[in-house]
Amino acid sequence: MENRRRRVPALAPDERRAALIEATIPLLHEHGLDVSTKQIAQAAGVAEGTIFGVFESKSSLVMCSVVKALDPQPTLDALAAIDPSAPLRERVSQSATLLNNRFAETAALMAAARKLIFMEPGDPEARARIASGRDRLHAALAEVIEPDAALLRRSPRSVALLLLLFCSAHNFGPFGDPAGFSGDEAASLLLDGLLVRDDKRGTQRC
Repeated sequence: MENRRRRVPALAPDERRAALIEATIPLLHEHGLDVSTKQIAQAAGVAEGTIFGVFESKSSLVMCSVVKALDPQPTLDALAAIDPSAPLRERVSQSATLLNNRFAETAALMAAARKLIFMEPGDPEARARIASGRDRLHAALAEVIEPDAALLRRSPRSVALLLLLFCSAHNFGPFGDPAGFSGDEAASLLLDGLLVRDDKRGTQRC
């Protein structure tokens, strides 16, 4: 029997846009900006021309897909689920693990975002949405740290920013450790520093 492409039911334009974006995101992880409209159409189960019925161009579809994929809501939900009564070190460790997983998963998409959205002329609306996502992530992380603000030399927002900088640089920068960092190691680096402590005196040896 001849194999025929699976066709999806007719959808309203907004539903079609959403379905095409959902089909594009996994392909961006696999192929980056080299993904073709043919691959997207096959993944979505539509004719290639259907894409251009709801998007101006492939770039428009890819840009919308990148913005959607970089939406931090799943990570925000996971941060909100961290028990605020748990010890600070445990909360920071859990947060670091969530951030590392997010940044590792989206590293390729961030590279695409820099090319499509942040380089001129780019897209101001897309830039604003991604910036809003960063702000929400920063605020959510600060909220996780807030219950123990009195134990810290810097504000929860400042501590949250340091953790974000460390996790993002580890995944996006040229000096990331190939062996990786666990959440516990990141929490120790942030809360304890790097000097070895004298367990008897509770001080650091330098």
